[in-house]
Amino acid sequence: MLLFLKILNHMQPVNIHLANILQKILSTHFEVDHSFAQIQKSDRPDLADYQTNCALVLAKQLKTNPRALAEQLIAHWPKDDPTHITIAGPGFINFKLTDQQLVSTLNQQVSSTFTNQEVANQTIVFDYGGPNVAKPMHVGHLRSSIIGECLKRLYQFAGAKVIADIHLGDWGTQMGMLIVGLHQQHPDWPYFNQNHIGPYPQQSPITLADLETLYPKISAACKEDSDLAEKCRIATQELQQGRPGYLALWQHFIDVSISAMKKEFNRLGVSFDCWFGESRYQEKLQPLVDLFRGKKVAEICDGATIVEVEEPSDNKPMPPVILQKKDGGFLYATTDLATIDERIQDFKADQIIYVVDNRQALHFEQIFRAAEKIGWHVPWTFVGFGTMNGPDGKPFKTRAGGVMKLKDLIDTLTATAKERLLNAERDHNFSDQERQQTAEQIGLAALKFADLQHDPKQNYQFDIDKFMRFEGKTGPYLQYAAVRIKSLLAKADLNTEKTSLQLPSSVPNAARDLLLHLIRLPEVLNETLKHNSPNILCEAAFQLAQAFSRFYNEAPVLTETDSALKEFKLRLCQQTYKTLKVYLDIIGIDIPARM
Repeated sequence: MLLFLKILNHMQPVNIHLANILQKILSTHFEVDHSFAQIQKSDRPDLADYQTNCALVLAKQLKTNPRALAEQLIAHWPKDDPTHITIAGPGFINFKLTDQQLVSTLNQQVSSTFTNQEVANQTIVFDYGGPNVAKPMHVGHLRSSIIGECLKRLYQFAGAKVIADIHLGDWGTQMGMLIVGLHQQHPDWPYFNQNHIGPYPQQSPITLADLETLYPKISAACKEDSDLAEKCRIATQELQQGRPGYLALWQHFIDVSISAMKKEFNRLGVSFDCWFGESRYQEKLQPLVDLFRGKKVAEICDGATIVEVEEPSDNKPMPPVILQKKDGGFLYATTDLATIDERIQDFKADQIIYVVDNRQALHFEQIFRAAEKIGWHVPWTFVGFGTMNGPDGKPFKTRAGGVMKLKDLIDTLTATAKERLLNAERDHNFSDQERQQTAEQIGLAALKFADLQHDPKQNYQFDIDKFMRFEGKTGPYLQYAAVRIKSLLAKADLNTEKTSLQLPSSVPNAARDLLLHLIRLPEVLNETLKHNSPNILCEAAFQLAQAFSRFYNEAPVLTETDSALKEFKLRLCQQTYKTLKVYLDIIGIDIPARM
């Protein structure tokens, strides 16, 4: 279970607080749309903490001088608000908070709970992961799993009810291939005897390793032998029509595959609420087609049942959705529509979020247009992602040039982390078990942060040497920062029941900068939710760790002689650790005991 810091419930983030004041001024004194009131983090931290260009934007509408308009806005600012406000350049408005504002804001954050009103109490279904049954998990499954898990945790933290569905590929032609391949190897098995009476074996006679070996062979053979390919097609059809022996064998495929997947996902720190596959919806597909036909939404074209989804506003052709092929077969679109139906009717989803390869964007646009035509109205979001490439810019592979299994990648990262621990003299006399656990935590941190720090839509290059470093913008660097803070707090023997900060007579500059990063946590969470981009979260975590490093180097804590200032610094360290842990928990990075 995730251990999240409780933050900010009824209190608004600082930028929202300032924006609300600005909105009120605009609507009261200028009678204009308050959407102009956008406050963001200052890009000149030496001048201000926050800024807005609303005067420049609004001046164009009002046809007035932007700097003069900025002066009018400031003149109407509430006198009891202590924020220091100045004008820069042609009309930028800068906001600088007082030290007391910073401390008070952080204290209120610590004692409250974070929620995002737009998603709180909503039921949101996440569709991610999506590996295929009877095939090993490889690096191609990594991005969907890591990004999907991060977003799921974020929405859960923001107050949403989340349902994670893995949506397994368990019903395609590969099943028929495996059945035929096993029939060739074991013709005497009862699964192939149509006259078999009685139950089939409970224990699977094949392992996932057997299936992994068999599938490439039978798949390659089908490309060379059309008769064999036809046998596999017939076997798939008989499976889908309910042949008992084939169903029993197929269930073994499912059981051994899911058992292996759960181990891999558990190791990766990824979990699902639903382990549903495409097969779950097979009996619903023909009724679904009939429903579309009955409502005059679908039509027959060259023998196939299709739904036209192109709209007049489209600037390029939009292919129709094919619900049923001429031969009566169904496609992925039909299954996905049946899945949407269940999520709306049974799960009562308020929103569906798909974390899928960029190349599937057109497919999901098509099926949701078809869903709208049938009257299924539910907000949906497509979070597409690019490929994970090696240092050469090509898709990440093994040294031999093959697709790397997920297990092998994690093992490689763990081994590299062990070596780094030894070379950096950070072994701490670990037991074998502690060393293995710590190395795997470091390896997974390197992997996850390397992925999530990039815009999901973009391809990125994964370089083990680069992302495994204990310094720079890496997962291990963030872990080390957290471990260092935890060690400092342990040496201080701080009373953990007390959490609030008392403003000292003077606040060091590095401490003020750290305070600013801490109070921006709710802003970061809201911005990440708005864009469904974990890279925003990762950047904030890295900036916080750097701010702490500057603070630690410039404002010594344990050797501080002023007792009030020492207490303030220690509380600041305490809140930095808790805030950094929030970020890392959502990203999915564990903090090692030692490092």
